[in-house]
Amino acid sequence: MEKIGKRFHQKVAIVTASTQGIGFSIARRLGLEGASVVISSRKQKNVDEAVEKLRASRIEVLGVVCHVSNSQQRKNLIEKTVQVKIWKIDVIVSNAAVNPSADAILETKESVLDKLWEINVKASILLLQDAAPHLQKGSSVVLISSIAGYQPEAALAMYGVTKTALLGLTKALASQMAPDTRVNCVAPGFVPTHFAEFLTKNEVIRKGIEEKSLLNRLGTTEEIAAATAFMASDDASYVTGETLVVAGGVPSRL
Repeated sequence: MEKIGKRFHQKVAIVTASTQGIGFSIARRLGLEGASVVISSRKQKNVDEAVEKLRASRIEVLGVVCHVSNSQQRKNLIEKTVQVKIWKIDVIVSNAAVNPSADAILETKESVLDKLWEINVKASILLLQDAAPHLQKGSSVVLISSIAGYQPEAALAMYGVTKTALLGLTKALASQMAPDTRVNCVAPGFVPTHFAEFLTKNEVIRKGIEEKSLLNRLGTTEEIAAATAFMASDDASYVTGETLVVAGGVPSRL
């Protein structure tokens, strides 16, 4: 990792849900490439621990507690970022998501449906509403979807539907935020994280997932981070409204 470039030198990047798993790896990758990163999650303890780890890698980092469904905490995340970073934001990676139920769609409680919509889709829109006035010309937004947005598994059905919504949201936002801000999406395949452990820790399920991949393995958080960094960087300066599937060849589309 020491040999990577500095594509984000003097840039400010916010990554939500970024104290562990894919979000943490994205924040670390952007920071190693020179970004001043702003990380967040719901618990102060998790934020403090992640900040310590990133600073140990000589990354400039600001940690803010933010539950993305909380309006005041979202506004606080943006306000603290622009106060410390002189009123500018260059990159936003919207990574926060929940999957509170493995029920079939027609058996899912209304409160669970509301929570899935609130955090997986609506929060991204509301965060960008708050951030939009501070986004620089040439800025970039990356929404984190999922391979489940293309082929929702039974245990991920409604979660998958919310991730499908992000594919459409990416195209709509790309159109409305052009030409100054690019909006793209990364759709990870199955990666062994705390979030996905109910799938990846079960040996039978894990093997089935690996067999669907052309590479016969699960992905890593670092691989998702590398793809996200590319989409957020100027190396992708002529790419907007697109979704990059990073799933080892698991079927997504033609």
